[in-house]
Amino acid sequence: MSTTTLVSVEEYLRRSEKPNSEYVDGVLYPKPMPTTAHATIQLETIIKLREQGVVALPEVTLRLSASKFLVSDVVASAQRIEDPYPTGPVLLCVEILSPEDRPGSMLAKCEQYHTWGLPFCWVIDPEKQTAWEYHSGGDPVHIERGGILRAGELTVRLDELFATLSEQPSH
Repeated sequence: MSTTTLVSVEEYLRRSEKPNSEYVDGVLYPKPMPTTAHATIQLETIIKLREQGVVALPEVTLRLSASKFLVSDVVASAQRIEDPYPTGPVLLCVEILSPEDRPGSMLAKCEQYHTWGLPFCWVIDPEKQTAWEYHSGGDPVHIERGGILRAGELTVRLDELFATLSEQPSH
């Protein structure tokens, strides 16, 4: 039987070690260490979103409630993103699977974002080169490699996004 050490919100907000952790009701949940594929997809997603005129940032800690802080791989907003921790919903959160992540747990995280008021969430799988689009009030929709992710007026073509993985130089 394991015991969990509870951490105060103030202590959580002072933490600086990596990998980043999420915080729910006093418990820390470390995020997996990102891979090169994860970082590549994260960067390309930000570039493609910014090209469409939105503010897009990596690894933003979102304050969903007084006792819940989640860290999204990418957040996008039509306007400035609140600093230091957004307390109101942004337009889109993007979760990129690391090898140890499971789509179901990331879709459950999207549900937490939707409860917060977020309209759009994407889950991208660099390994399988597919994704899920999850709009608030709807069900997750699986998008194959040739498909397009949509969040309102925003779109990202998966074939363009995943093409960057094959462009990585090997040593």
